Amino acid sequence: QWQLAESGGGSVQAGGSLSLSCAASGRTVNTAVMGWFRQAPGEEREPVAVISWTADTEYVDFVKGRFIITRDNAKSTVYLQMNSLRPEDTAVYYCVSHMDLRLDARPKFWGQGILVTVSS
Repeated sequence: QWQLAESGGGSVQAGGSLSLSCAASGRTVNTAVMGWFRQAPGEEREPVAVISWTADTEYVDFVKGRFIITRDNAKSTVYLQMNSLRPEDTAVYYCVSHMDLRLDARPKFWGQGILVTVSS
């Protein structure tokens, strides 16, 4: 069983940046694919980016060139650097783990979610 704990959300103006972190806690180092999903108000959850143990990544089109996903394997931690934020990026962001390296894969573990608000 893995516990995922997100941190770093908050509010920012359009064009600004925020960084999210997610620490995975378990009995061993987390070698699984990790990533981020998000859910905007009134919308369904959608994938944002995923990353493998070997740092292979997949990004959804609407964040390519703006968001960067990285991970620290020794710390079982995944990060999401969000730049050039837009009001439509406003959502609850969820850390996920244990899934195939595909944006249409379903994660096995989910964090509680953290709110990111982008004002115009």
